[in-house]
Amino acid sequence: MIGLRNGTVKARFTMLYAVVFLLSGAGLLGLAFLLSGSSWRDVVPARDLPGQGGVSAAQLRVWQLENQLAEAHTQQSRQLLVGSLLALIVMAVVSVLLGRILAKRVLRPLRLIAAATRRISADSLDRRLAVTGPADEVKDLADTIDELLGRLEASFTAQRRFVANASHELRTPLATMRASLDVAVAKPDPAASTVALAARLRPQLDRVDHLLDGFLVLARAQHGALADAAPVDLGDLTDSALRERSADVRRKGLRLTVDVPPATATVGSPALLARLVGNVVDNAVTHNESGGWIEITGYANARETALVVETGGPVLDQRTVERLARPFERLGGERTGSSGLGLSIVAAVAAAHGGRLALLARPEGGLRVSITLPAAKVPVGT
Repeated sequence: MIGLRNGTVKARFTMLYAVVFLLSGAGLLGLAFLLSGSSWRDVVPARDLPGQGGVSAAQLRVWQLENQLAEAHTQQSRQLLVGSLLALIVMAVVSVLLGRILAKRVLRPLRLIAAATRRISADSLDRRLAVTGPADEVKDLADTIDELLGRLEASFTAQRRFVANASHELRTPLATMRASLDVAVAKPDPAASTVALAARLRPQLDRVDHLLDGFLVLARAQHGALADAAPVDLGDLTDSALRERSADVRRKGLRLTVDVPPATATVGSPALLARLVGNVVDNAVTHNESGGWIEITGYANARETALVVETGGPVLDQRTVERLARPFERLGGERTGSSGLGLSIVAAVAAAHGGRLALLARPEGGLRVSITLPAAKVPVGT
């Protein structure tokens, strides 16, 4: 019973059907046996018949016939009992098989609901189960899940809209502060304290501006707005990102190895994909050690395109690395001017394009960032 309680619903349904079927069959056979009038009688041998010497031949013949009938009836009762036991054994096997088939049939809608729910993520909350059929418990469960998904979609949409609107509105006071600093420093013979204050505030304003820009990109990527979708060459984006960080690469003395074939292309938003590649390259340069190395490779086949960026460095914990795709997660809580949104934006952009981001702590040390996207059906530039 403990194993039955801890088993799957399918196993419990199977055992329940089998037990009920067996009990019904056993009851039916018992009732049939009783209604047949079967009873056990002792058969009296012909030689032991009472008064055999003083009875007529007719009476002796009647006793012999009654004895034969009783013996035949007893034999039939035994055959009926044996047949009933064999039938019960066969029914036990059949009931288990039928119970399994019935349980699978009954639970099929629940399996379909579970599979459909599993495919729905935070980036596809607009999808619904939309189960059709009679208004039974299964449809009621599916409708309840659809209502929950609707509430979640509204909540996520409101959250993303708030982040986008807040980031956009904060740009105005930020621009005002930056302009005020520029005006104060541009005055003839500005005070030394004003120049020092401006020097301290400018990096912080740049950091806030970068953070707001990251919020806007993240909100757009999570909203899935890809109206500007077009074929994009990841190799061109990689070259452009490396040119922008060339000064930092030379300053750190990083060794670069780039092997991204021209056919490494996908279809999507050029602006979002440029930000995706730029963030991955920026992460590889910023969090690399002096004299380190960066290896960027790409490949493509009929179904998918991939960009892989590997860097050296100390050995990292895989559980910590997996959290880097979340907003504001950093290795060891470090705050080296990074907003903590870089790889979370990469994950959001990849998901918005039907791809995925994989982070792997290399056993030799360092990090392996792999981005997989759907391959472009037509060559770039056609």
